Amino acid sequence: MRLHHLEITAFGPFGTTQRIDFDALSSAGLFLLHGPTGAGKTSVLDAVCFALYGSVPGVRQTPGGSLRSDHAPLGTYTEVLLELTVGDRRLEITRRPAQQRPKKRGGGFTTEKAQTWLREYDPATGEWAGLSRSHQEIGEEITQLLGMSREQFCQVVLLPQGDFARFLRADAEARGKLLGRLFDTRRFAAVEERLAELRRTAKEQVEDGDARLLALAHRMTQAAGGLDAARTPVEGRPGDPGLADSVLTWAAVARTEAREALDVADVRLNAAEAARDAARAALDAENDLAARQARHADALRRRERLTEQVPERDRLQDALDRGLKADRVAPALGLRRDAEREHAAAHTARERARALLPPDLAEAGAEHLSALEHRLREELGGLDAARRAERRAAAVAEERFVLAREARADEDALRDAADWLAGWEARRTALAERVEVARDAAARAEHLAGRLEPARRRLAAARRRDSLAQAARAAETRLAEARERRNAAHESWLDVKSRRLEGIAAELAAALTPGDPCQVCGSTDHPAPARTTAGHVDRATEDAAYAAYTRAEEARTAAERELAVTRESWSAARTEVLTGTEPGASDPEVGELAREVEELARLHAEAHALAGQTHGAREALARAEREHEERVGAQREAERRVAARTSRREALEREQAALDEELARGRGAFASVAEHATRLERRIALLVDAAGAVRAAELAAQRLKEADDRLADAAYRAGFATPAEAAGALLGEGERRDLQQRVDAWRAEAAAVADRLAEPGTAEAAARPPADPAAAAAAHTAAERALREADSALAAARERVAGLAGLSRQAVTEVRRLGPLREEYDRVARLAALTAGTSAENERRMRLESYVLAARLEQVAAAASARLQRMSSGRYTLVHSDARSGGKRSGLGLHVVDAWTGNERDTATLSGGETFFASLALALGLADVVTDEAGGVRLDTLFIDEGFGSLDEQTLDEVLDVLDSLRERDRSVGIVSHVGDLRRRIPAQLEVVKGRQGSAVRLRTGGDALSG
Repeated sequence: MRLHHLEITAFGPFGTTQRIDFDALSSAGLFLLHGPTGAGKTSVLDAVCFALYGSVPGVRQTPGGSLRSDHAPLGTYTEVLLELTVGDRRLEITRRPAQQRPKKRGGGFTTEKAQTWLREYDPATGEWAGLSRSHQEIGEEITQLLGMSREQFCQVVLLPQGDFARFLRADAEARGKLLGRLFDTRRFAAVEERLAELRRTAKEQVEDGDARLLALAHRMTQAAGGLDAARTPVEGRPGDPGLADSVLTWAAVARTEAREALDVADVRLNAAEAARDAARAALDAENDLAARQARHADALRRRERLTEQVPERDRLQDALDRGLKADRVAPALGLRRDAEREHAAAHTARERARALLPPDLAEAGAEHLSALEHRLREELGGLDAARRAERRAAAVAEERFVLAREARADEDALRDAADWLAGWEARRTALAERVEVARDAAARAEHLAGRLEPARRRLAAARRRDSLAQAARAAETRLAEARERRNAAHESWLDVKSRRLEGIAAELAAALTPGDPCQVCGSTDHPAPARTTAGHVDRATEDAAYAAYTRAEEARTAAERELAVTRESWSAARTEVLTGTEPGASDPEVGELAREVEELARLHAEAHALAGQTHGAREALARAEREHEERVGAQREAERRVAARTSRREALEREQAALDEELARGRGAFASVAEHATRLERRIALLVDAAGAVRAAELAAQRLKEADDRLADAAYRAGFATPAEAAGALLGEGERRDLQQRVDAWRAEAAAVADRLAEPGTAEAAARPPADPAAAAAAHTAAERALREADSALAAARERVAGLAGLSRQAVTEVRRLGPLREEYDRVARLAALTAGTSAENERRMRLESYVLAARLEQVAAAASARLQRMSSGRYTLVHSDARSGGKRSGLGLHVVDAWTGNERDTATLSGGETFFASLALALGLADVVTDEAGGVRLDTLFIDEGFGSLDEQTLDEVLDVLDSLRERDRSVGIVSHVGDLRRRIPAQLEVVKGRQGSAVRLRTGGDALSG
């Protein structure tokens, strides 16, 4: 990784944009970053870290802190741009942190979100190509390219000497934390945690298995209730050794006792079953005797009731017999009732029909009425032709009315068509002219649009021209003022420089010390040193005057650049304003151009609005032409219909005259033929109804007389004196069924009682003493209860045996399952203790992570020793130690070997200067090892922050020689220090100057100086 260019804007102490050319600094191999305290030396390194990782180093990353400079003017964004090469890729990273900016509308501020840009330089095209604007993507890309995290970068590239001095004096725990961040040993710590987790999981599984086993033992104790084994349950806790054997042994004893108790319960159940069977037989015998004695007593009571019901039975039987005889007369009775109802209905219908006839026909017979009906039917038949003529006449009249209405409609249509066609030519001409006008407007609108846009551009350019003219005049004023200030500062500086040169001898004499050689002549004698005169100035005054002149020169240059840019912009705007004008024409005014644009816009709007009517005008013309064709066709069709209607109307008039003659003959004295026919049809219907009613009444009277004769004959043959007596003896179906059921029930009861009294066992039981089933039932209940108790005891014994057997099998299964778990737990626990450093097998009590870090520390110590020996003139060497210190764990010890004494001692015993170059050697060695660990990414630019003030002159030379030797690997090293002697020793310098308006950077290479 090599840095090329850095731009810092409104960042930290830098209020304006500062540019740093690292290529110029790195060409010397070793460069110095210096400046007064608080100027912002470290902020330059913060900017590099922020550009790469989006945050500054951890010790300077304050929660809620802002990276924005307090000196930055409003509207200037805080931004860092870094150009660097990683591998074979040249990248440019630009970052802006989240920051406050003035609102575009209204007052106050709003928060601008953080932004990031990543670009890559393409050597083939010579252009920069954008890669991404995503914070996450850019962060992952940079981390992957550099191969190290922000913490590693800050330790390897921005070498903080204070941290490595603390590292030298720190204990193993503190060293482990730092090395763990640098070498990312989280995977080894994860292995330790994973093994510890596996140990906890295995232990929980074993304890869970033991808990289940104890639960099974508890359940077996409950299942063995009543046995001797239940009084001595298994005692223990999960994880106790020998727990499984204790549970299995106790289970075997309990199963044996349970089987013995089961045999005893089986014998007791057999005895209880025999006693229950004997009691059941005695109860059945008593119940049978009691039942037979009860049956005999019930039969006697029923026979007495039957004897009392004999008279009622005889009455019912007599009624049944008379009903059977009356059934033979029932058909004749039914015929007589039907004939009587028919006769009454016929008589009523006859009287109603006669009431509708004229008085002279009220007593007429059926034959007379039929003859009159026949004559009226003949008269009605003669009216059929007249009725057809009447219907046809109505149809002809309706058709003549329709023809007249259609004639009026056609006359109106012909008049309307003639009126419309009379104005057709004028209307068609007007519509065609409207279409033509719209077409012309469309062409005019297109032409005006082509003129309007250039006119608007010229107007905008004229406004820019006038604004830039004012800006140019202001810039000229500022340039004149800047030139005056520059000339004044230049004269002041020359004056101060001249006065200092005049008094330089006194200044050199002030530095003379007796016995020391003179810097001018080399003599150690100073007989007459020059004296300071009035008005003498020192080096600081001269530097201040030169700095003021430099700032004035920069201001003048900036004013000239601003004026040149403004004039160039004004010229471009004026050229655009004059585009399209005649050569030599004067510059048009903004008002003139604005009026031209306004007029063109008005004309264009009018033409565009009129052109928008083109489609509507075409549609109107097309609709008018279609309507013309439709009107002409409708006129021709109406004329054809008028001609056809005339001949049809004449034919209908002739037919109407013939029909009128025939209708006059058919109407007679009535208003119409239909009324005449309706009157005849009504009279015929009355005659038909009356004749039928008379005939029906005569026939019903004859049938009623015949029914009376048949009824009297049937009653006599059945043995009844009169038909009324026969009717009174008739029984309904329900009544007869009820009487028969009651007689049959008496007979069935008598037969059942006789059978019951005749049973051999019943009479014999009646002669025996009364039965006592209650006593037999009590004895049987007691036997049943004893049997249930014996059965329950047997079932409980069987359940206990089965339960103990099942639980024992579960216990055996659980013990077998726990076997591999116990072995796994023992193995995992041994590995976890070994990696955690708590096992007796780990003699040095080193954790796995510490073991890996110890190997890395050993590599770092070896790499650091090569430089430490050179810095200390071969005296000191760093070595790694894994010896234990007190009761703490070992593995991360760091000692220094003193070649002068041959002793090995702790690094905490080094002096301040020795600690500095030891920590510097350690930092450089660590950079090499971390670089290799990160995948061999070259680190071509390194920074060393402070610590050189503790070195003497010889040691400082040796340290600088070591740092200068890094150029052999094409590296450049930047030293961050305010030690004055380093400015003399290191020509390439980046100076940070602080002021009231913020800090600024100044690049010095040899005798040249460029301010950023």
